[in-house]
Amino acid sequence: MTTSASVPAGSDAAISGGTVTDRLVEANARYAADFADPGMDARPVLRVAVVACMDARLDLHAALGLNLGDCHTIRNAGGVVTDDVIRSLTVSQRKLGTRSVVLIHHTGCGMETLTEDFRTELETEVGQRPVWAVESFRDVDQDVRQSIQRVRTSPFLAHTDDVRGFVFDVKTGGLREIDPA
Repeated sequence: MTTSASVPAGSDAAISGGTVTDRLVEANARYAADFADPGMDARPVLRVAVVACMDARLDLHAALGLNLGDCHTIRNAGGVVTDDVIRSLTVSQRKLGTRSVVLIHHTGCGMETLTEDFRTELETEVGQRPVWAVESFRDVDQDVRQSIQRVRTSPFLAHTDDVRGFVFDVKTGGLREIDPA
């Protein structure tokens, strides 16, 4: 799939006249020239928040049949439920009306190749140990279960009855639901 701001792999020289950020700003200028305010509210139409990995291979709106304004999307490395994800979900639910949570991890995730030793490596390199956990995992299904449990047991979330977790297959584009038990 190619988008207006995409750059073929290994083509740093193909970015004429500047950086990737310059290219993105140029793409935004073209977008803004034809932009019409859709008059939407910040509240998602489908009252759902999707938590997913930041992996560039996941086009969540296309994969889930979503349109602009349908959902809140929260992404991070691994799609794991961290304190910051709970913070975002809490705002999403308590101030912006979401009621459902969909968690999406994926096959071939880079977080499966890391360990907490990454923090030690960073400490050695920069002289300061990160306060955050890497949240790496070896078993994607088990990590989805853990993420479901973190959402369901958070005292800050008002709506935990519709929380479902999935693994997105990066080769087929399909979702596989994970049984939380």
